[in-house]
Amino acid sequence: MLIPVEDGPAVVACNTCRHSSTAKEDDAGVRGGARMVEALRAVQARDERYSGIAVQEMPCLFACSEFCTVHLRAPGKVGYVLGRFTPDEEAAAAILDYAVHYAQSEHGRVPFKDWPQGVKGHFITRTPPPGFVAQ
Repeated sequence: MLIPVEDGPAVVACNTCRHSSTAKEDDAGVRGGARMVEALRAVQARDERYSGIAVQEMPCLFACSEFCTVHLRAPGKVGYVLGRFTPDEEAAAAILDYAVHYAQSEHGRVPFKDWPQGVKGHFITRTPPPGFVAQ
């Protein structure tokens, strides 16, 4: 059930998320989560700044009502689940921009002034790393 991946800064995208609250798939029959993975990888491939952020995918992050969700994680850092994204390259760029700041932070906290506009209002949960709780 578990698949080993690199243990570094990562954006884990739900590849089975809906497109929206009313549509599971687009006209081509592709789920919103799969489109988000495509967008994240396309944006990442065009910009070297994102090379230190792994783009990983898995089915269902169990945030179905928040469609197009991603989990930001890194060893020893607070993790975040974000959702309510349109699965496109604009959202992917905002997620990856935030992920760069996140990866450079000491404990996973990014000052609000450094948040890209595209992630504001998209945070769903904050999760502590194993062995810690956050203040």
